[in-house]
Amino acid sequence: MTSADSGRPMVRFEPLTSPEPLFPKPKSGGEGRLVVVSNRVPVPSASGSPAAGGLAVALNAALQQRGGFWFGWSGKVSEEETPLEVHDFGHVSYAVTDLSQRDIDEYYAGFANRALWPVCHYRLDLTEISANDTAGYFRVNEFFARRLATLLKPDDVIWVHDYHFIPLAAYLRQMGFENRIGFFLHIPWAPYDVSSALPAYQTVLSGMTRYDVIGFQTRRDLENFTRCLEQENMAREVGGGCWEADGRTFRVGAFPIGIETDLFRQEAREAKSNSLVRRMRASMEDRHLIIGVDRLDYSKGIRQRIAAFSCMLERFPQMRNRVTFLQITPKSRSEVPEYIRMQHEVAEQAGWTNGKFGDVDWTPVRYINKAVSRTSLAGLYRTARVGMVTPLRDGMNLVAKEYVASQRGTDPGVLVLSRFAGAAAELDSALLVNPYDTEATANAIVRALEMSLEERKERWRAMMDKLRANTVDHWCASFLSVLAQERACLSSDAAERQDDGALEPAIGRTAAHFGGSWTGYRRN
Repeated sequence: MTSADSGRPMVRFEPLTSPEPLFPKPKSGGEGRLVVVSNRVPVPSASGSPAAGGLAVALNAALQQRGGFWFGWSGKVSEEETPLEVHDFGHVSYAVTDLSQRDIDEYYAGFANRALWPVCHYRLDLTEISANDTAGYFRVNEFFARRLATLLKPDDVIWVHDYHFIPLAAYLRQMGFENRIGFFLHIPWAPYDVSSALPAYQTVLSGMTRYDVIGFQTRRDLENFTRCLEQENMAREVGGGCWEADGRTFRVGAFPIGIETDLFRQEAREAKSNSLVRRMRASMEDRHLIIGVDRLDYSKGIRQRIAAFSCMLERFPQMRNRVTFLQITPKSRSEVPEYIRMQHEVAEQAGWTNGKFGDVDWTPVRYINKAVSRTSLAGLYRTARVGMVTPLRDGMNLVAKEYVASQRGTDPGVLVLSRFAGAAAELDSALLVNPYDTEATANAIVRALEMSLEERKERWRAMMDKLRANTVDHWCASFLSVLAQERACLSSDAAERQDDGALEPAIGRTAAHFGGSWTGYRRN
């Protein structure tokens, strides 16, 4: 673990100076609008078409059904105070706000992606502790909370997404809002010995308890989180997945996210006419295709995957000139030096493999460092005999599910899947591997290439049954159904205290714990 601010003074979090809530205190009740909060907002095009991607489509559908708005960062940089931009499309609005460069550097590139992200992915060696970044993360979360507060109605139901906004509910509670607020963590939650290394760890953990429902991708992440609560003596379990902290109750659960299974299958069938897919098939001749698709990130195990493919060619020379490995890796977080270095390292590794094993008419590794359309991906998945999804740690990994959904039932490919991906809990009929074990992963590739049609079909059918049962729409409805159960978690004594107004001291303690570091409305 490194410190980016050695010798700098520590930044303290001061409580808000105003003794009264800055906004009226609404009472929740009834089914109000749905408010979705995420770091980036998929604002539709001018034609009103929603952004591509299963998550965006599912959340847009829920917003259309209930009415509401999607709130977050505009993606723009502005050093001046700018008004909220609100884009209306039917029953749904998209409200976005600009951030300053300092905000982006400290909140996003700093604490979120150099502290939270590596810790949650078990990479303490890549974690940077910066007092300025830590302060910036909470400052910007308070800024988002204040901007969101101007839009809220008393019966709105708020659904906050991912690690960028862990403290958001605490700031809303501090302002007096009692709306139902849910939180879903799309990335893993590490066990106590790892997560406790996080800067402001107790403050982050306490912020989670201000939500009404906290969702994780897997039971493993859920159990890691509840053990953290127990280790810090921050909450007590009251049964039925419910916990109590500071006089209020909240529910925790595992809600594994799915995909648009049938729609993706349809796209894969229709992609046979896609020009990129046709060119790829023509270039393959009679070779088998192995495919990997990942955003450029150290958690995805891309270097280990190429090493396993190289090991396979070394140990099984009969596979040379019979297979081609296509790795599609769009650039990610290009402003972070670690990702710039990784881009060069992966390219060098692919080049080394090609130089050692390639021939004038065969390139073993095709490394593509740009985005490919969803339709093209669906067709490429369907073409590939083997799908390599081998992250070192992942919350879910929807590429694994997309690969399975795209396959032909009469001649399906084989999924080689890391046991450290959240998807492994559901897709246990894949060939599960330890991506750190290069030789074992190489052996799994060969087994996948040589697997009989009967076994491939049996494994595929078992995984498809789960994908059809747990679509992204089912995931969305399941979480919102639990979030709507306002009193389902109240133990009798907690309910009595809440009815008597005993929640007020708890809100006061949260305010002191989560105080911001600016004066007035604008960030300082």
